[in-house]
Amino acid sequence: MFLIAIILLVGFYMAWNIGANDLANSMADVVGSGVLPLRRVILYAGIANFLGAVIFGSRVTKTVAKGIIPIEMIDPHLALLGLLSAIFAAASWVMIATYFELPVSTTHSVVGAMLGFGLFSVFKKAIEFNQIEWGVLAKIVSSWVLSPVAGALVAFLLLFLIRKFLIERSKDIDRLERIFGYLLIASSCCIAFSHGSNDVANAIGPVAAAVEISNFNIPLQALTALGGVAIVVGVATWGYKVIETVGTKITDLVPSSGFAADISTASVVLFCSYLGLPVSTTHTLVGSIIGVGLSKGISAVNLGVVKEIVMSWLITIPIPLIIAFGLSGGLVYLGV
Repeated sequence: MFLIAIILLVGFYMAWNIGANDLANSMADVVGSGVLPLRRVILYAGIANFLGAVIFGSRVTKTVAKGIIPIEMIDPHLALLGLLSAIFAAASWVMIATYFELPVSTTHSVVGAMLGFGLFSVFKKAIEFNQIEWGVLAKIVSSWVLSPVAGALVAFLLLFLIRKFLIERSKDIDRLERIFGYLLIASSCCIAFSHGSNDVANAIGPVAAAVEISNFNIPLQALTALGGVAIVVGVATWGYKVIETVGTKITDLVPSSGFAADISTASVVLFCSYLGLPVSTTHTLVGSIIGVGLSKGISAVNLGVVKEIVMSWLITIPIPLIIAFGLSGGLVYLGV
């Protein structure tokens, strides 16, 4: 009971960090294009994230909970310690990244942490190396590459069509951009909804696995609702940290280009959520913003910022992996 209570608290901590780091994923375009002030952005994002987590969040939660490590084959107590270590490792890295205003992938973080727990289980001879679902991991990793590319291509094409058939034919571009401002608010709420549906699994997946191991009767829907609440708290308290990096430093945005990036991101992430595939909303949105920037030429994209973001992505898997492996060993050594 004590370990489950701690795991629930750490799961809340992870979901809080998801909300804090990933507010930029849904609302950076709105803030960057000057359509809404930050306070209203936080309100809209909080509501949409919560609804996405509760209504659509259980699909990907099952993949993260049991699709990577054969938890049912591991001693229950060791499994609980490993899950606790994985959640804490992922949450800690996301918190550090948020402090430094880096838009990292919370999906990367939790999958890397779960892999660290799995490798520790191999080290303890609780499972065999080949029992880790490397095929599932390959599928997830491929989505991390495909989702930003898909986001960039869809956003590039959509903005091209908007310019060709609307902007170039408009007699009042300012009025048209104001209309796109309203559409951008709606599309950003769609992003927030899709983020809640996909990324709540990053916190609740390991928690759900721990609850199942301990035979506690906590419905998955209740856990995703808990994760949704925590994401909202993260959005409200620390969500402002990463917005500037994503919304203003990659490329200059106006409502029409922000709308194209948002629709592209929402479409890709929701499609992957339907498939039960835990993609990175961060990757998808950054790819989409790069796509709308490239529509004006490569000089319109701040390649230095893009490089920094990609570097933060590359270290997001190994750092939680190492922390989870080390923390699992420390807890076992201390006899917890």
